[in-house]
Amino acid sequence: MDARALLILVAGPYRSGTNDDPALIARNMAAMNRAALTLFRRGHIPVTGEALALPLIAEAGSTAIGDAVFNEIFHPISRLLVARCDACVRVGGPSTGADEMVALAASHGKQVFLRIEDVPDLADGGTDRS
Repeated sequence: MDARALLILVAGPYRSGTNDDPALIARNMAAMNRAALTLFRRGHIPVTGEALALPLIAEAGSTAIGDAVFNEIFHPISRLLVARCDACVRVGGPSTGADEMVALAASHGKQVFLRIEDVPDLADGGTDRS
């Protein structure tokens, strides 16, 4: 991996605009995962807060999105994660949580990208393989 590779938090909607419909949540998650794959193919280390939070939420015994266990873990882990990342990229539509991650990244002096196309491509001499 290129030494210039950035650890990048992908911030996008998870529940926003879904009314907690599992199919719509899955669509949002798929969009964030596609963005993460694009970042990987550009030579970076992508991560989503959801990838870390959701297994912990399940292990802790959450029974529903938005229950006490979910709320204990979901956004707090992303807040901790953003402080450790080099950068944050905002993807998708409206989301208070994603906007919070972008603002936190900026407050920590991290690079913030509002379009995935603005993230430097370190792979294949700049060829985008997304």
